[in-house]
Amino acid sequence: MLNKIILASKSKVRKDILNKNNIESIVEPSNVDEDIVKLSLLKENATPEIISKNLAELKANKVSAKRQGETVIGADSVIDLDGELISKPQSREEAMKILKKLNGKSHFLISSVCISKNGSMIWNYTDKATLTMKNFSDFELAEYLSKISDEKLYAYNVYQIEGEGRKLFTSIKGNEDTIMGLPIKKIKEYLNLQK
Repeated sequence: MLNKIILASKSKVRKDILNKNNIESIVEPSNVDEDIVKLSLLKENATPEIISKNLAELKANKVSAKRQGETVIGADSVIDLDGELISKPQSREEAMKILKKLNGKSHFLISSVCISKNGSMIWNYTDKATLTMKNFSDFELAEYLSKISDEKLYAYNVYQIEGEGRKLFTSIKGNEDTIMGLPIKKIKEYLNLQK
């Protein structure tokens, strides 16, 4: 029987998804330096999907190595635009560049999740959603960005489909929990088997 889950992420949205699904969790961020890992994997020509999977596993394993016997969830989400990895912006200027790149195009939002125990992965899953952005003028994009707080912008990338970001898209195909960073249906299926 599972007592509680350790969530190796400081994402408020992921914690909220677990809460809504009655999964008790304790937050313990992994503090993995994602940028270094991404750069290393990009040098090896890793796809965005492989990068997402690797980061989710790395986060879960790092925390579970310290939390012996406990179940740890690590997760990661990336944007894949025609094979190019789009990471979270580090500034508002960078956020604007990202929005301009996505403007009028379709991209994949990839979310990977890994469950680890005693420092090793015991289960993982990756899901993908397709989002098609409307065509906006630079002025409209700047106006949209002005409504997004720094906290949300730097934590959840350039859009949050649960808020203002939904208005950016003509089409969203895929699971909303996946887009928000945690494909909960598959996680629940796995956890229910462990009870």
